[in-house]
Amino acid sequence: MENNKQKQIEKLIKAIPSLTAGQLSWLNKVVQVFNGPHQFKIQRSDLFNKITLENFGDALRIHHSFSMEPFSKDKFEYVLEQVLKMSGRKALLAPRGNRGHDITIDGIPVSLKTQADRNIREDKIWISKFMELGKGEWGNDDKDLIGLRKLFLDHLKSYQRILTLRALKKGPQWKYELVEIPKTLLESARKGELEMKKESKQFPKPGYCYVRTPKGKDKYQLYFDAGSERKLQIKNLSKSYCTVHATWEFFIPPE
Repeated sequence: MENNKQKQIEKLIKAIPSLTAGQLSWLNKVVQVFNGPHQFKIQRSDLFNKITLENFGDALRIHHSFSMEPFSKDKFEYVLEQVLKMSGRKALLAPRGNRGHDITIDGIPVSLKTQADRNIREDKIWISKFMELGKGEWGNDDKDLIGLRKLFLDHLKSYQRILTLRALKKGPQWKYELVEIPKTLLESARKGELEMKKESKQFPKPGYCYVRTPKGKDKYQLYFDAGSERKLQIKNLSKSYCTVHATWEFFIPPE
């Protein structure tokens, strides 16, 4: 490991004189960010070790050296694949546009999501587009929601784990967390209470599936969004039912 590190240092030093002034400026910016204050933590994880944690966090910091926008889903997918491979894990992204899993990790299909909305709450998870609902009967009949829920439950069969990367705080003090949503929690929607919002002016009518504890406490809701995208949202999912794998906090100085 030390020999490989030394070779990389020597290779970089050899390349520096040939860099342009602009390239040196960008390189210096990244180095300054790497030397800045940061705190990376593993909470409970079978996916991340110390090296994977640091490599993922450094990728986040590189991104925010050049952007004030939170990590997008495609960046999350790519970086997760790369850092897992760097740590000796087997990881392979699914083909672009695949309607099921996003990545396979050590032979296990995994769905990846991101959350970075302005009103994000640390204790509640919201996934604005869990899946598309383009197919299936959907009008204003209560029974239509049964078919839409079945589309959701069938979609869950195509992967075994669900991970979401959440941007809890935005620059200059950034905070991300990686949360796993138990698949069994989402599968419990099959016993949820369905409600068609017939008072809505939309057509088809939007609807909900309310998932609660035996004592009536809300766990989350499925929202069948009847807008132009016809998508399924997951709303108000209590993070207390989930596992936090890791957190990344760091400061990017403003220009």
